[in-house]
Amino acid sequence: MSHKNFPMVPRVIFGKGSFNQLNEILAPKRLNMNAPFIFLVDDVFKGNTSMISRISLSYDDKIIFISAEEEPKTTQVDELVEDIILMTKERPSGIIGIGGGTLLDLAKAVAIMLTNDGESKDYQGWDLVKNRAIYHVGIPTISGTGAEVSRTTVLTGPDRKLGINSDYTPFDQVILDSELTQGVEHEQWFYTGMDCYIHCIESLNGSYLNSFSQSYGEMAYQLCKEVFLENNLSEIESREKLMMASWHGGMSIAYSQVGVAHAMSYGLAYLLGTKHGIGNCIVFDHLEEFYPEGVKLFKQMKERHNIELPQGICTNLSDHDFDVMIKIAMSLTPLWENALGKNWQKIITNEKLKSLYKKM
Repeated sequence: MSHKNFPMVPRVIFGKGSFNQLNEILAPKRLNMNAPFIFLVDDVFKGNTSMISRISLSYDDKIIFISAEEEPKTTQVDELVEDIILMTKERPSGIIGIGGGTLLDLAKAVAIMLTNDGESKDYQGWDLVKNRAIYHVGIPTISGTGAEVSRTTVLTGPDRKLGINSDYTPFDQVILDSELTQGVEHEQWFYTGMDCYIHCIESLNGSYLNSFSQSYGEMAYQLCKEVFLENNLSEIESREKLMMASWHGGMSIAYSQVGVAHAMSYGLAYLLGTKHGIGNCIVFDHLEEFYPEGVKLFKQMKERHNIELPQGICTNLSDHDFDVMIKIAMSLTPLWENALGKNWQKIITNEKLKSLYKKM
């Protein structure tokens, strides 16, 4: 049996205000005056001078504001890469992603595509990337996706929604500053936090579980329970604990896999453009038969935070639409294998998936 030799994020700085050290972290990584740093920043920060003024631009450094309204697409990655090549004299010194999972995934994908030929859709899958990415830094401004630590960047391509899973995907540096997660809207905070919670449930209940995944998964699960069910946390404690839960949740799936909710939510995202966090919640709400304890606790958390999930998003879909979603979901073999074992196809049929989607 061969064991996977996974890369980890080699450098991480954690703590309130650690974002202020960004410039000194980047300085030694600058290749020369013509090799700029490119900052990909969630456009919610466009008017936020207190945040933007802390990024000191030198030489030809650029900030590119990007909307996170939609899930990241392979075409968007390719366009960004082309824009960056056109606007820079030399290959950039580094790509810095500042935002939620969408911005972090875009930063990882752009860093890869600046050193690999072709289109990003050619690299959707496992271990297809040939060349090391350029230096890239992840700075999450919302907690839960685990994108800051994972070896994947999830993209919606022309044919499917699938990550670029590779040893070159993880960030070279991560900055975890809980101050940056202030002011996230309540529902967004909940959905993204639940992405982390669902990672834990799927990893801890999967057939791929091992001690490595379990130790990280249990820690993340515990932190999620504290953040979403306890009363006595201060706001800063809650933000820092969720940041750590996201990190541990991402680590726990490095050596295992996610499961049913993620597989089905990829279908929703591809067909309907449903955002990842909320899509996971919509699906997970109906998965008692697979994750009875996890779903029960999820419903408590939902009630506790007055969250009304969208209903009936699949009401007016055609048979063809259902087939498209089912095909996407079914193609994610490792997720089903983790959730239900090697014989998963005996349990999960097209009819079964269709009846589940119809409830949503």
